[in-house]
Amino acid sequence: MNAADRFRAAVDSKDLTALDDLFTEDIRLYSPVKFTPFEGKPMVLGLFGVLLRTFEDFRYVGDYNGTAQTSTDGTSAASAVLLFRARVADKEIHGIDLLHFHDDGRIKEFTVMVRPQSAVHALGEAVLAGLVEDGLAPAPAGQ
Repeated sequence: MNAADRFRAAVDSKDLTALDDLFTEDIRLYSPVKFTPFEGKPMVLGLFGVLLRTFEDFRYVGDYNGTAQTSTDGTSAASAVLLFRARVADKEIHGIDLLHFHDDGRIKEFTVMVRPQSAVHALGEAVLAGLVEDGLAPAPAGQ
């Protein structure tokens, strides 16, 4: 089983320990709702804990494998695209997870893209609430 398959299995089973083994220490996750990436294994694992609670009826529906240029250093890396469907706050989400792999097979960079805009907004609100609840982000000003 390759790293993309192991990642998919870990998400399907909501296994944060398996995800921990799949991420590099300096992993970067690019979110559709935040301009700067989430950086480092502790933060990305915390984010996944929130995401696994937030998504409803999450399922992968396809995949593509190849190579792509990474954001961190511009080099080409083994990559996989996993297509998914889910719901958040009664909004249907269509999305992709783009995984870039380190030479050792672990995930070093992760980009999430989702549509439509209303789902991006609902996802952003739900994830921020979860991050605040878990002490991973400050509460927005005025709350």
